[in-house]
Amino acid sequence: MSQDLDAATLRAALVGYRQQLENIQAKMAEIQRKLGKSGPVYMLDHAPGPRLVRRKHRISAEGRARIAAAQRARWAKVKKTAK
Repeated sequence: MSQDLDAATLRAALVGYRQQLENIQAKMAEIQRKLGKSGPVYMLDHAPGPRLVRRKHRISAEGRARIAAAQRARWAKVKKTAK
């Protein structure tokens, strides 16, 4: 049986599901905290189907700058000894 749902009803359903998702993620975080796990943190993917994805580690701008400076220093040393 097919029913046409208007956009407002679909938006309301989406808001409700997002709230449920946030509640579930909060409960999962609380359980992980109680377990004392310091391993990878998983969160629900927003793709179709129930699956968990690992959060990616994002390096800070300061960290990238330190890595770039170290690489420039290494290259300078190589170029200096090559002459």
